[in-house]
Amino acid sequence: MISLMLAGGMALWVAVLTTPLLIRWLARNRIGQHVREDGPEMHLAKAGTPTMGGLAMLGAVVVGYLVAHLADVPFRPAGVLVVATAVAYGAIGFVDDWIKVRHRRSLGLNKRGKLAAQLVVAIGFAVAAERWAHINTHLSFTRWSSTGVDLGSVGWAVLAVLILVGSSNAVNLTDGLDGLASGSATFGFAVLAVIGYWQFRHFSIYHVAPALDLALVAVALAGACLGFLWWNAAPARIFMGDTGSLALGSAMGALCLAMNVQLLLVVIGGLFVVVTLSVVIQVVSFRVFGRRVFRMAPLHHHFELAGWPETTVIVRFWILAGLFAALGLGIFYADFLSVPAKGVH
Repeated sequence: MISLMLAGGMALWVAVLTTPLLIRWLARNRIGQHVREDGPEMHLAKAGTPTMGGLAMLGAVVVGYLVAHLADVPFRPAGVLVVATAVAYGAIGFVDDWIKVRHRRSLGLNKRGKLAAQLVVAIGFAVAAERWAHINTHLSFTRWSSTGVDLGSVGWAVLAVLILVGSSNAVNLTDGLDGLASGSATFGFAVLAVIGYWQFRHFSIYHVAPALDLALVAVALAGACLGFLWWNAAPARIFMGDTGSLALGSAMGALCLAMNVQLLLVVIGGLFVVVTLSVVIQVVSFRVFGRRVFRMAPLHHHFELAGWPETTVIVRFWILAGLFAALGLGIFYADFLSVPAKGVH
């Protein structure tokens, strides 16, 4: 428990204290956000706001994770792998953000280059997860035996790649309003921290050997998100950029894979799923029927154009994110209560 408090508390304070330093450095070097001209008009005023705040978040996560191990908690390959994956995706986002700043445009890496980089890191994660971290290859909802389906090395690797690429891009799509992504992700990581600690306390049911280390990663991510949110809340003084959104999304996907709750990710990160679906629906509808379902996609921009103030959209989406995360935790705990009745040991 002490290690969990160290990870979360240290990550939170590092994010709170280092983000303003990063803001000043970015402002001094004129590294600011470039806003899409075809986006909502009310966002044009945000042009020039310092971006790449994900650097502070990643730094806070790494520091929080490392400091937590001063409490005699051993490092586990799975935990190190999740942190490394988040940093790698953050590096992809950093290159994307840097290109935007350098060329003074709202577009960074081209789609193929960005996707290729994401695939390379995801494949590396999948290989290392099985060969080095020895993560279970069963298709799992709340525990490794919940479906009874063993995907095998290849099948699990394909699923892992899809989840990492999908989750990273889902958070990236959601990062469109001040504090929306960071606030929403905080709920998800907090729930994953609870799940990881519960798996650690009940190893005989879940058989997740690195559960405590994964809980440390999750609580460090929650603390970093919360600390960054202090400066990222509306009106934002800094944006996380793709550096932060890709890192957070990949970390959430990697944690669920390592904890053997891959299918539960759809519930815990329900808001990100809804936002992503809004983009898919919009694109398919326009290309097939020549009509738009929403005023603008992703979904949060639709409500902005419908007349909702930005803060109203943000807070209501936070509520939805919290409800989805709570539902995921409820499903996990309900399954735990059913284990003795089913005779699972």
